[in-house]
Amino acid sequence: MKTVKKILILGIFAVGLISFGQNANKAKALLNEVSKKVKSYDNISIEFKYALENTSENINQVTRGDVVIEGEKYVLNILGVTRIFDGKTMYTINPEDEEVTISSDNTEDENTITPSKMLSFYEEGYTYAMDIVQDVKGRKIQYVKLNPIDTNSEIKQVLLGIDATTKHIYNLIEIGKNGTRTTLTVNSFKTNEPISKSLFKFDKSKYKDYYINKLD
Repeated sequence: MKTVKKILILGIFAVGLISFGQNANKAKALLNEVSKKVKSYDNISIEFKYALENTSENINQVTRGDVVIEGEKYVLNILGVTRIFDGKTMYTINPEDEEVTISSDNTEDENTITPSKMLSFYEEGYTYAMDIVQDVKGRKIQYVKLNPIDTNSEIKQVLLGIDATTKHIYNLIEIGKNGTRTTLTVNSFKTNEPISKSLFKFDKSKYKDYYINKLD
């Protein structure tokens, strides 16, 4: 009887591993579809809602923004601040402080999901699993759960909501180890829009009275 019991346990364990592997493969295949779709566009224009919540710190902030992405380049408007990244240099324009900060990088740290990475960050550094399906105003949103491979990551988990029909990202929910929950919801997703060639260029003449803070 003990031998039979061991075989049954091993069998259940093996079935569980196969099921887990199939789930991960499905999630990976879906993410590959999303990535392929995104890379097929010349440019992407997104209007979004950004929500930051941490109940223990009594933080609940909701704002709206927009971003135009072309490859690694982007122009992001959020919280009254404009960020222009031309592929090499980041220009952060703050009208309230009349200051422009210039830096040679477009991210604060490796865990930061920048606009250009938002549509492709999941391609490496995570394990995948299919999660729940939700109906959002008639749209079927399939969620994929991503867990960082790096155990030192400040990110606990990411949920990526994908429109099952268009294969576009609907929302991104990032849960930090410190209890912070960040949700980015796409309100408008447009592709291959006619954009000015100078959109990703910083025009210094427009900010003559601004303090220029150039970082090394």
